[in-house]
Amino acid sequence: MSIDAFIMGIAFIMIHLLANDLIPSGRIQRLKWFSFSGGLAVSYVFVYVLPTLHKEQILVKKYGNYFTMESELYFIGLLGVLIFYGIQKVVRKEQRSGNPKKARALFWLQIKFFGFYNMLVAYTILSHNVSGIQAVFYGIAVGLHFVAVAHDLWREDADIYNKHGRYVLALGIVVGWITGMTISLSPLIESMIFAFISGAMILNVLKYELPPDDEAHFPTFAIGVVAYTTLTMSMKFFFQW
Repeated sequence: MSIDAFIMGIAFIMIHLLANDLIPSGRIQRLKWFSFSGGLAVSYVFVYVLPTLHKEQILVKKYGNYFTMESELYFIGLLGVLIFYGIQKVVRKEQRSGNPKKARALFWLQIKFFGFYNMLVAYTILSHNVSGIQAVFYGIAVGLHFVAVAHDLWREDADIYNKHGRYVLALGIVVGWITGMTISLSPLIESMIFAFISGAMILNVLKYELPPDDEAHFPTFAIGVVAYTTLTMSMKFFFQW
């Protein structure tokens, strides 16, 4: 494991353990914080996730005759959207149904699934050998994404999240580390994993990280988009990421 991946992993673990302490308590400051974070997340999706998914789709043609079209990995990404959206939809429906026991059980399922998601993200970081300044830029975007996910889960059931949920999510990062260091998967499987978590991340960013109209601070959101996009595209140009 590179020192860059190790530092990112520690940061991601601390984010899940302390996410709600990182968010400002004042309403205006909190809205600006989430608007800026949402801007970075949207930029990350368009300047890194989608281009990388396109590169992975091109590369899978080298892995044999399994893929004959130009959209197989996009289909796997769509499965990520479908599965994550379906789970969250069921959980929210039960929370409104008035059956607290069943709602808590399904919330636990959601926590475990996000722990699995964290494991795949951690594994992908190790398998793609992200390092140096590239690790800083992408680590910031993924870290803020984790903060938004953690806060969303905390709002659904603060008691379960504080007592157990955040530790499950942090454990997912650790398991992803161990898996990345001890298990070597084929490039094809790694591409499929990246496609799956890309779909899930795109859903979470666009549906859950973008603040609603009445809670958004557009100038701060725009600053986040422009600043992160400009810096990342400049780094791609100069360092050929």
